[in-house]
Amino acid sequence: MNSKAVVKFLAAIGIILAVFIYFISPLANSIKQGLDLQGGTHIVLEAEESGDNKVTDDAVERVIQILSRRINEMGLTEPIIQREGKKRIIIELPGVKDPDQAIKTIGKTAVMEFKNEEGEVRLTGNDLKDAKEQIGQNKNYMVGIEFTDEGAKKFARLTEENVGRHIAIYLDGDLLTNPTVNEPITGGKAVITGSRTLDEAKNLAILLRSGALPVKVKVMEVRTVGPTLGQDSKDKSVLAFSVGIALIVAFMLILYRLSGFVATMALLVYVLILLLILGPLVLNATLTLPGIAGIILSMGVAVDANILIFERFKEEVLEGKTLRMSMESGFKRAFSTIFDANTSVMITAVILILLGSGPVKGFAITLALGVIVSMFTAITMSRTLLRMLIECRITNRPFWYGANISPSITMEMAKAPKTTKGGRK
Repeated sequence: MNSKAVVKFLAAIGIILAVFIYFISPLANSIKQGLDLQGGTHIVLEAEESGDNKVTDDAVERVIQILSRRINEMGLTEPIIQREGKKRIIIELPGVKDPDQAIKTIGKTAVMEFKNEEGEVRLTGNDLKDAKEQIGQNKNYMVGIEFTDEGAKKFARLTEENVGRHIAIYLDGDLLTNPTVNEPITGGKAVITGSRTLDEAKNLAILLRSGALPVKVKVMEVRTVGPTLGQDSKDKSVLAFSVGIALIVAFMLILYRLSGFVATMALLVYVLILLLILGPLVLNATLTLPGIAGIILSMGVAVDANILIFERFKEEVLEGKTLRMSMESGFKRAFSTIFDANTSVMITAVILILLGSGPVKGFAITLALGVIVSMFTAITMSRTLLRMLIECRITNRPFWYGANISPSITMEMAKAPKTTKGGRK
């Protein structure tokens, strides 16, 4: 037994275990959770043509941008907004339990018009520069608006020409307010009254600031995921993750003994690296149930690489090579097989990433990342730890490294004459 090598090996194992125990919980909790894990509202919108407003790729992209601004200004945490097909937009709002209020704010076309008593449109929402909710002296709620330079000139002319008359302000064809002009307003600012609550004034201000949608959107589906269901999904995913790791560890230890222990340590490193990549420091990904499924599946891929290496190792031992030579040769011979197998999985994952959307894309991304990380841990981490273990010289019996060879066969292999390169014995 090599005492120094044993100390180095045990120190490496201790560091891996300590880092895993210390960081696993913070890393797992730092990853954003999707709608299916914490509950919230799922909304499907579809763009519709109206008059001259045609549904084009550019129009749908502009709708997504405007909806994103509205949702972000509502202060909602970690929303997901993505396109589905040519006309549909999927919105997921984790933590939002009132879908009706959310739809009222994000789904309005928000076409604002200023009309005089003749019904002529003199200004639109495009002439606005900013809008903010306010509380008046009489505790009434209103929205203060500020016009652009050109809009201020238009509004000044409009008020000068309509002193003593009404100017109606419409939003999506609905009358917001119809004030009487007492005097010309030349400062480029005005207020819109009529809001019943501060939240109503705030939502109106958000609509006006974000601008009008280029096309109308129709609500096709609204689904609310309760926090209980989300917590239940989270608990089951954690259970599945734990059971998956436990079964993999048990399988590797029973079948490959010390080599299986090395594979287990490499698997812990794999989990830490994958969670770090998915966390806020790198990708800042939003994890969903399909994403967790991709992680669990990729754990199997990671261990599969070790199995290929250990099986090659066993073949080399049967040929009479030393443990160290068998290990080195096993890694070299298994690399091409591992690379080919992982490449085929990566091709499938990339296709799903490019053509899929939503849960399918999330599954494919975590699977692809898992395959890449598994290549590193299997080829680098497992190899380094196995070298250190063999150098410890705890035992030279191939059995403890996963090679099921009886002692008598091992002795015969050791006594058998070796053939040189020139063919002499």
